[in-house]
Amino acid sequence: MANQRSAQIHRETNEVSIRGTLSIDGSGRTIIKTGFEPLNHLLTLFAFHGLFDLEIEAKGDLPHHIIEDIGIALGKAFKQALAEKEGINRYGCFTVAMDKVAVEAVIDISGRPSLHTVIIEKDHVYNAITSKLENDTFDNTDFTFKHAEEFLESFLQHSGISLVYIIKSGEGDLHHILEALFKAMGKALDQATFIDNRRKGVPSTKGIID
Repeated sequence: MANQRSAQIHRETNEVSIRGTLSIDGSGRTIIKTGFEPLNHLLTLFAFHGLFDLEIEAKGDLPHHIIEDIGIALGKAFKQALAEKEGINRYGCFTVAMDKVAVEAVIDISGRPSLHTVIIEKDHVYNAITSKLENDTFDNTDFTFKHAEEFLESFLQHSGISLVYIIKSGEGDLHHILEALFKAMGKALDQATFIDNRRKGVPSTKGIID
């Protein structure tokens, strides 16, 4: 790649301090210290399978602030690294299976951020996530499905990405659902950010992606 697509990750507020680097055209190398081992793990899976080089160090006051602001900072870094988005595929779709769980991530780098969830086997999935939002643990550290969605909402809003994810089979636990989701998102985003040499300019008939 002639021009490596990369950006600094930086966000300073009265509540958080976040620093790091992102390279879209990487090898999956990560150094991630968010203060939450589950989030460290999920972001490591996301970057490893997406082949992004990612370094993040975050400190702050409340879990909600730290998780949300990491999403903001990482989303802005992706948007900056993609610049005018010339030549990218724009779209990506990937399904990851883990034990009895299957999650599909469908991505559009559209400039119109949104998050939509589709659940196929509602009873199994709700048993895994809805009833455990407030009291389940993930690797002995409090981290819920709600935390993951707070991160995703912030990330998508500030990167300009649309994500639909489909939990196709949820006969597993929260751990496996979240791992499958972040792996699938990494693979789908790798597809969407990949440069297609046949594409000249921005992949939109409008000629621009905000």
